[in-house]
Amino acid sequence: MNDPKQSPHAKNFMTHYVEVVTPDMTLTEVIRFLLKHKLSNAPVAEIKHDKKFLLGFISEGDCLKAVSNELFFGNPSPPQSAKTIMTAHPICIAPETELFSIVSIFTSHNVHHLPVVENGELLGIVSRSDILKEMETYYSQIVHTSDHERQLRDTSQIMNLRFNIDRG
Repeated sequence: MNDPKQSPHAKNFMTHYVEVVTPDMTLTEVIRFLLKHKLSNAPVAEIKHDKKFLLGFISEGDCLKAVSNELFFGNPSPPQSAKTIMTAHPICIAPETELFSIVSIFTSHNVHHLPVVENGELLGIVSRSDILKEMETYYSQIVHTSDHERQLRDTSQIMNLRFNIDRG
């Protein structure tokens, strides 16, 4: 980022390598995957030609609900899989989504991770900690710039994101 007044975009700080769950993984496989990789959630994606296409998102909470229901009520028919318990159509952002727009989505929708998607392809992921780190870096850069002036931003574009979200 060369211009300190220009805030960064998702492509500048997203995590590029993302562990994914495939839609046909069983509930047990998904739980083991999350535990093995120490993840609280993961994208569910179809892999075609070395590209990952986002289908949904699956969390520890989704797994807890599914496994407790199965243990309490008995085995469902058909058996649970990532596809049957995932949250379909998660909130997504584009690689060009600007920092303050992403912050707005995180705070307005209480999500912990946002998949970065372009034409259905999963390119990366942004977490709350990624955003906090990027905000701190951006803040330090702006505050320490000698010509820093406190100016009001045009928030109309950011505010519109509260209602117009690309769901990939």
